[in-house]
Amino acid sequence: MLQGESASDMAALVAEHKGELTHSLHIIDAVGALLSRQQLDSILGTGKVSRHIDDLSVSIEDEPDTEEPACEVGGSLEVMLADRQLSWALHNKGPGPEVFTSLEMSWPEQLGYLQSLSIDGKEFERGPHTPGLSLTFEEGAAPSVTGVQRLEARFSNNAVDIPQREFSINVGFGEYCSAQLIPGYANNSEDSYYPSVVEADRLHLNGVTGRGVTVAVLDSGLWEHPALLNDTQGKPRVHARYDAIANEAGDAVFDESGHGTHMTSVMAHSGPVTGGGKPLGWYKGIAPDAGIVAIKAFNEEGQGDFLDIVRGVQFALDNREKYNIRVLNLSFAARPRWPYWDDPINQAIMRAWQAGITVIAAAGNEGPEPMSIGSPGNLPYIITVGAITDSWTLNTRDDDYIPDFSSQGPTPTAHIKPDIVAPGGHMSGLTRPGSTLTQRHPEYMLSTGEFVMTGTSQAAALVSGIAALLLQLEPTLTPDDVKCMLTTSAELAINRDGLLAYSPFQQGHGYVNATRAVTLGERGCGNIEMELANDIAGVSFYEGPAIINENGEVTLPGLEKMLSPTPSAEGLSTTRKWGVKEHLEREDPSEEMVEGAIPFDWMGLYEQERLKIEALQKSNN
Repeated sequence: MLQGESASDMAALVAEHKGELTHSLHIIDAVGALLSRQQLDSILGTGKVSRHIDDLSVSIEDEPDTEEPACEVGGSLEVMLADRQLSWALHNKGPGPEVFTSLEMSWPEQLGYLQSLSIDGKEFERGPHTPGLSLTFEEGAAPSVTGVQRLEARFSNNAVDIPQREFSINVGFGEYCSAQLIPGYANNSEDSYYPSVVEADRLHLNGVTGRGVTVAVLDSGLWEHPALLNDTQGKPRVHARYDAIANEAGDAVFDESGHGTHMTSVMAHSGPVTGGGKPLGWYKGIAPDAGIVAIKAFNEEGQGDFLDIVRGVQFALDNREKYNIRVLNLSFAARPRWPYWDDPINQAIMRAWQAGITVIAAAGNEGPEPMSIGSPGNLPYIITVGAITDSWTLNTRDDDYIPDFSSQGPTPTAHIKPDIVAPGGHMSGLTRPGSTLTQRHPEYMLSTGEFVMTGTSQAAALVSGIAALLLQLEPTLTPDDVKCMLTTSAELAINRDGLLAYSPFQQGHGYVNATRAVTLGERGCGNIEMELANDIAGVSFYEGPAIINENGEVTLPGLEKMLSPTPSAEGLSTTRKWGVKEHLEREDPSEEMVEGAIPFDWMGLYEQERLKIEALQKSNN
């Protein structure tokens, strides 16, 4: 990449020295070119190039990393129940058979005793066993799995209509490998659930579906599925498709990876949520009527380079008015290599934000260590999203927690990130059959053909959908206003002692909520302490408030008085509540909450919210 006074000046230099121009990036006054070392040295000798860098790749982060040795066996996310029999698919993706070393299983008492266990009809254990079974296997006498095979359990009583979460199965294949049955949702075939978790369903019921707002999804492309091509009325809503790798706009941007399709589905799936086969009035995607611009910058392996990514952002900016692009979703994260203002991708994104495009990025899946926020999520202006998981339960938030994979701040320039957290665990959505993701993770495919993924990528796509809902209601909102509405209405995780359950570097401003953003979100507070134009012009750059204390720990001034010493539990918590209202209205308030002993005026915030809701109710009556 060559950067200078203008892209045209840089292109002229490349032509003059007989190099090959590959990218014209006027958005950042740069070009991409293929040059020999001699050609590059000659160009640099002109003194017209202010900066040059070699090409560097960027990867989509699909799944949280693990330090454990690779396990080639995965259990399906669903079980089949019929005629006293449970059937669970095991997927061995390795070249040879994987041998059972242990099996633990429990089931509801109403099923009676376990009569037998088999693999694809080949029995290996005979009952009767009462509920609760633990087996270990000797070498040479153990069942094994090759390819896709089904573990089948036969009971004495009928096994129909029992929730999956009432079963527990764990099959061990050695010290570091096991397959576990996840709790699952009761009806994932009809309901994606996360619109209800963030209360977007309430907005759908009132006609707020993102109609009239276009979201550009810069990712790996788009599968041409009817629920993505068309809105809830069956009308086409994909306004443009652009392949930034080939620099071509056309009729399709084939999604080899499947990642881009899944992000688009989380954001805009137009399929209805149903109960017993009947539509309930809301939809599987957050903004099911939003327009879509699909921009492809990543290949089948989820790999891209920053020149193509910049060119993709440039397409969105150049066509902002033509397609009414108001939101740009960036569900990827790379390790930051420069200060935010020197990153070419961030330079392009700052110009998109300045032009009125709300940019939303994934925090990354490199947690739980501090300073693991990826780029472009490290850009202070945009909305950076970490992940929450709801532990497969819809009716309680006491087990909603921030999983370890969700990247934490601060950024290398000391800014607090992420800005908010959103559902990112076990998110169901469409993806192309036969895509890289489905080949690598066939166990994540539901019987309906939808695919389940986990990561901050999904959390970012969800928030992009909420941004579209806000912009439908108020088309004049600026990106700073959208950021302000989302952050001021988010709900902090608060411990029983009245202190924060998570650091701001983990939860930002808290748990996003679509309905609260509409009713309680404020305007005019986004990025008020920074001047974007000066940043773009190189006049001033900004550092955040994070510091390193005397113990060498990354912290904030006064954080030790704000953060609870009680670690926040993974899963169900008896101390953590999300939101001021839930915290103050606990059934068993803590005796530790002494007036004046904490640095937060939770009661004052509670009253502010109550008065605002009352005012809204009066204005609607």
